[in-house]
Amino acid sequence: MTASVLYDAPGPRTRLRNRIYTVVGSLALAGLLVFFAMRLNSKGEFKSYMWDLFQYAGVQQQITDGVVATLKAFALAAVFSLLLATVFAAGRLSDHKPVRIAASAAVEFFRALPLIIMIYLLWATVFEPFWALVIGLTLYNGSVQAEIFRAGINSVPKGQSEAAYALGMRKTQVMLTILVPQAVRAMLPSIISQLVVTLKDTSLGYLIAYTELLYVGRILAGNTPTLGNYPYFQVLLVIGTIYIAMCMLLSAIATWVEKRARRSPKGAPPATPEAEALVATAE
Repeated sequence: MTASVLYDAPGPRTRLRNRIYTVVGSLALAGLLVFFAMRLNSKGEFKSYMWDLFQYAGVQQQITDGVVATLKAFALAAVFSLLLATVFAAGRLSDHKPVRIAASAAVEFFRALPLIIMIYLLWATVFEPFWALVIGLTLYNGSVQAEIFRAGINSVPKGQSEAAYALGMRKTQVMLTILVPQAVRAMLPSIISQLVVTLKDTSLGYLIAYTELLYVGRILAGNTPTLGNYPYFQVLLVIGTIYIAMCMLLSAIATWVEKRARRSPKGAPPATPEAEALVATAE
């Protein structure tokens, strides 16, 4: 039996109790799913005619356009948020106190302000729905990513930067050639995790009438009644599946990039678990 420095290894009784909890929990979850399925079936939600709208080319095109609009907003917000995070992180790590104070104030403000309020204020003032969504996502996620960047860079042992300074390197050189390359590997999982959050948050565009995927789904469900019933369940199930597929694809790409970076012989060795834990605390 392998001991852990964090907790005692479970004994036979504990393992048996955990198995019982697992079985009971699984049965309860299965029962709940069966209950919901029976209720939906009693209301005719699984009738074949309730799914007929997805056979029409016009409906398929609307869903495709919604996916494209969602990915367009996500792509711009992802790029802009990473650029903004770089600026904010550099400001928080600056040697100049006024710069640090200004960057810290901006990060804390945008992290504290609810995203939906930020998006709505931008839309209600001067921006059209698309740019209100993109800018809101950029400000919020850029401030969160900035903390991930800062924590990742601070997780690199100070001895390495001190050695670089002793060799006469400037701070910019130390940051770009010593600290950032090592911190990236520790930061990557948290960065990707926040990008997934950014992708899901594009659905908030629904509230300001931006024609992203969720908004398209609402329009379809509310305007295509079938025998007097509106297919909200069917549309939400399809839209939710598409969102899950996009997030899983993004996570798969991130996992591939992370594994490739860890196998690369270039750069510094992978960060320690302690460093990765430090980065995770920034979220």
